[in-house]
Amino acid sequence: MSDDAAHADGQHSDGQHGVTVYEYVGGTPFFERLVDAFYAGVEADALLRPMYPDDLAGPKERLTGFLVQYWGGPTDYSDARGHPRLRLRHAPFVVDARARDAWLAHMTAAVTASGADDVVSSALLDYFTHAATAMINAHGGAM
Repeated sequence: MSDDAAHADGQHSDGQHGVTVYEYVGGTPFFERLVDAFYAGVEADALLRPMYPDDLAGPKERLTGFLVQYWGGPTDYSDARGHPRLRLRHAPFVVDARARDAWLAHMTAAVTASGADDVVSSALLDYFTHAATAMINAHGGAM
């Protein structure tokens, strides 16, 4: 994937064939593995784990569906749930800089473990960094 392949809207293409990140990484299985790796870290995190239900199947399914759609795959997430409204959906949780940093550390580890090439990894991490920062709704914790 070329360096100019990453666009802010998630509809990333290779500039020649219109290949999305979703297609480039092999589709839904890539995002399922990414989300599984992320939640493996969350499960052992004393700060983040209490923010999630005991059964992580629902959060895994929703995050996978959202990422699949965002990165150019099927729109099943929005078809079932409507607009993502990320800030609204995260409003019930206290998300400060510490929580953002913990979330981002687990997602960064998942991206690193994913085997994605440098361009895709960079695009994913850029998106996750901005999205995680946008979820902050409380002061406190390290920046």
